[in-house]
Amino acid sequence: MPDGDELKQGSGGAADAYAPAEIAARVETLGVAKARMPFLKTALLGILAGAFIGLGALFSTLVFADATLGFALKRLLGGVCFALGLFMVVVAGAELFTGNNLLAMAWAAGRITTGEVLRNWTLVCLANLVGAAGLAAVVYLSGHWHMNGDAVGQTYHAIASGKAALPLWEAFWRGVLCNVLVCMAVWMALGGRSVTDRAIAVVPPVAAFVAAGFEHSIANMYYFPLAWLIAGDLGLQAPGIGVVTLNLVVVIAGNLMGGSVLVALVYWVIYLRGARRGA
Repeated sequence: MPDGDELKQGSGGAADAYAPAEIAARVETLGVAKARMPFLKTALLGILAGAFIGLGALFSTLVFADATLGFALKRLLGGVCFALGLFMVVVAGAELFTGNNLLAMAWAAGRITTGEVLRNWTLVCLANLVGAAGLAAVVYLSGHWHMNGDAVGQTYHAIASGKAALPLWEAFWRGVLCNVLVCMAVWMALGGRSVTDRAIAVVPPVAAFVAAGFEHSIANMYYFPLAWLIAGDLGLQAPGIGVVTLNLVVVIAGNLMGGSVLVALVYWVIYLRGARRGA
């Protein structure tokens, strides 16, 4: 969620983190700025975020392709590597749809309109798709997926096929759980005052959602196009466009519920609702 322009340091460079109530105020203010960001800036930062998440997926797939690792260690290390993507979003500055679900807090406070929220979510999600799919095309052309005797490419295909085969209700709830963890990572990163603080905040929740097999819509926008590109070269069957589209729609819906309702709106009720009403 955070764009580098908006992540300013707190008072006096104090070493301790912001308090939860202060984080809530920062998220609300940042949501207003994001909702009213110019179109071109939002779109370009969204493309970057899609590519950043794709790079995290690329990094983690290298671990998943190692058959010598045990199940638990592979999932854990893959999750830690995937955190590269959100860390780049938070520190380098980019607009990520799943993180921007926190705009629901500024909406609940009445500081942005429903139209502004939907405009941001739609534009950022589409821009993320362009960035993630664009990275997939570059990765395909690079031949990266041939590593480890094509095991990396086969792992990409297996991951995409597994996602496509998920029952829709299961994919939805995996999307919910994923974005609870992603938005908590962003929330805690906004509580930090240094790059180190943000790294510590981001890595554990992201590692947890990847290790647990939860569903991140923007990561799926990288995996599916790459699986389509490499399937023919590997002699494998790619997931169908209809199945992939359904997966993305359902996972996006789950991500929205997890991030906007179970994180943003819950924290709005806890920290901002009473304050706004003078309670």
